[in-house]
Amino acid sequence: MLPMTATPREQAERWIAAARPRTLLLAVTPVLGGVLLAVADSGRLAPFTALATLLAAAGIHIGTNLHNDAADFERGTDTAERLGPARASAQGWFTPAQVKRAAHIAFLTSFLLGLLLVLRGGLPILVLGLAAITAGYAYTSGPRPIAYGPFGEMFVLSFFGIAAVAGTYYLQTLSLSAGAISLGIALGLPAAAVLMLNNYRDFDTDRAAGRRTLCHVIDRPAARYVYAGLLLLPLLLMLFGGLPKPVWPVLLALPMALALIGRLFSGAQGPALNPMLGQTAQYQALIVLLYGVGLLVGAVLAVM
Repeated sequence: MLPMTATPREQAERWIAAARPRTLLLAVTPVLGGVLLAVADSGRLAPFTALATLLAAAGIHIGTNLHNDAADFERGTDTAERLGPARASAQGWFTPAQVKRAAHIAFLTSFLLGLLLVLRGGLPILVLGLAAITAGYAYTSGPRPIAYGPFGEMFVLSFFGIAAVAGTYYLQTLSLSAGAISLGIALGLPAAAVLMLNNYRDFDTDRAAGRRTLCHVIDRPAARYVYAGLLLLPLLLMLFGGLPKPVWPVLLALPMALALIGRLFSGAQGPALNPMLGQTAQYQALIVLLYGVGLLVGAVLAVM
C-alpha cells in the first residue's frame, strides 16, 4: 500500500499518532517513580541524569510502538477488523519501511543517550539499555515475537516496571535497594494490565492472526480476574514493600482501580475498552503522583 498524500501538517500529525503519545505514560511513570525513590533514600537528585533517562526510556517506547505498527501490518494482524485506534501502516499513511526507519531512528537516539548514561552507571547500564532495545525489536519481530505468545505481560513487567525503576534508581544513587525492586514490580503490574486489557479487546482478531497471548491461554473470564489483581496488588506492594514512608496516600487510587475493574466485569468489550487502556496507564501515574505527595507530606512533617 502506498502512503496517502497529505499536507506537511497532516504528515506531522500522522507521525505523532504513529508514535502513540498516549502510551508514553507507561515509559515516563516508572522513571519518575525511580527518581522519587532515589531522592527519598539519598536526599540528592542528579537532574541531567534524570532527564537523559526519561528521554532514553521514551525513545525506546516510541521505537517499540513504531516497529510494532509496521510488523503487525506485515504479519497481517492489523486488518480492517481492528478494534483499536488506527495504525499508520494499516491506514496507508506511511509504508512499513518508512515506519521501521522511524523506529530505527528512535532506538538509535535512545542508544546515543544511553551512552551518556553509561558514563555514569557503567557496564550494568550498557547491558540494560541494549537488552531493552533488543526486546523492543523482539516484541513483534523474529521467529517467535514476544507479543504473539503468552509472555507479553512478563515482558512489560520486566522492562516497564522492574528494569525502568531499578535502572533509574541505580543511575541516581549508583546502588540498588529492595525498595527499588518492590516499586518496580508495583509500577510494572498496572503496565502489564494495559497489555492484558489490549489483548482482551483483540481476543478474536488476535486468535485469527495466529497469536496466542496470555489472555488466550487463560480465556476471558479468568483474564478479568488477572486484570483486577494487576491493579490491586500494586497498592499492597506500595504499603508493605519497604518503601520510605508515608505511603498511605496511594490508597486514594483505590476508587479508580475499583471503577476500572467494575467496568470490565460489567461486560465492557470491543471499542468500549479503548478509553480504559489510557485510564489504566493513568492509574499507574496516579500511584506515583500520590506516592510523591506522601513523601512531600513526610518531609514537611519532619521539619515541623
